[in-house]
Amino acid sequence: MILPGQQIGVLGGGQLGMFFAEAARKMGYCVIVWDPDPKAPAALAANSFICAPFDDPDALLSFLHQTKGVTYEWENIPAALVSKIEQSVTTSPSSAILRLIQNRITQKDFLRQHHFPVVPYDALDDPSTLSKKSEALGLPCIVKTAVFGYDGQGQWHLTNMDYVLALSEQLKNNANPAGWIVEKKVDLDQELSVIVVSDNTGTVITYPVSENRHEQGVLRVSRVPANIDSDLAKQATTLAANAISALKGQGVFCVEMFLTKTGELLINEIAPRPHNSGHYTMDVCSVSQFEQQVRVVCGLPIIPPELFSPSVLINILGDEIKKLTEKEQWLQKARSIDGIRFYHYKKEVIKSGRKMGHFQIFNSDAKKAMQKADTILQFLKG
Repeated sequence: MILPGQQIGVLGGGQLGMFFAEAARKMGYCVIVWDPDPKAPAALAANSFICAPFDDPDALLSFLHQTKGVTYEWENIPAALVSKIEQSVTTSPSSAILRLIQNRITQKDFLRQHHFPVVPYDALDDPSTLSKKSEALGLPCIVKTAVFGYDGQGQWHLTNMDYVLALSEQLKNNANPAGWIVEKKVDLDQELSVIVVSDNTGTVITYPVSENRHEQGVLRVSRVPANIDSDLAKQATTLAANAISALKGQGVFCVEMFLTKTGELLINEIAPRPHNSGHYTMDVCSVSQFEQQVRVVCGLPIIPPELFSPSVLINILGDEIKKLTEKEQWLQKARSIDGIRFYHYKKEVIKSGRKMGHFQIFNSDAKKAMQKADTILQFLKG
């Protein structure tokens, strides 16, 4: 067990690392952040900061000398680095889990081999076979890079054979050793997600199901509890918990799922970290996903959460953050209303579709929470 007063580390300095650092410091821990970006938001919340590439051997030695336990804030951290770190200090999730999850093909293969429901898919290593594979799966389908790709990046939606042939030629000119995955596009009713926490005793706990809406591959709105019946909610949390148990993972995970028009639940992807759809846990739960992350790293007992209120998250994307800062009076008015929290991620670079902050809206009446969220969303969209 790592006791308060000692220092723990996080790889990656975005908003998830920032919220982890804030949670850890509230619990009495010191935090060191390692990120290549000198303007990493998490550095503002940390006790110590290492700004260096993740393949810097001197930075690795310095990091190891200053920390007792380590986690990471996103799935594109090099698995080889995590493998080196876990030889010296407690690390969660493990490099084996990270390596499996950060490749969409190996992740889907694992889930299918363990009899979890997933969308029909096929691996693509030769772009010239895209026509054959897309025909076998049936159009429309989606092509994704096997590794990397985030918030809709590295994805192509194929609706006709002309587009298939054009993409095949495009991919031939873009070498990708890891390849791609081709997935059948299913007829969706809802997108759901469940935050799952597991520790080194085999204990697995789940949070309530979130209902998510994406825009161009980026999470825009997330409401909890999801607008589904109790039986389906239980089915979703059980499916999520079983998937993480099968992984034998330790840490905080997000299991993203599709609910089809026919009522079938399919696992889309698993993230080995806290997730934007779990940000509500900071405001309306007895214990946040970030406190649980600290607890797993430090060997403390994880705590079954209580949900105190329905809540809706609105992500602030790209230039929308400028609109809020330019119209300070509107922002102050929104922040003065009971049940609305505003989070600024303090990112220096603004990009289209990049998450720059979020609003969390909560009310004992779920409909009223959604009404407030719709008003904010309408303002952000102009």
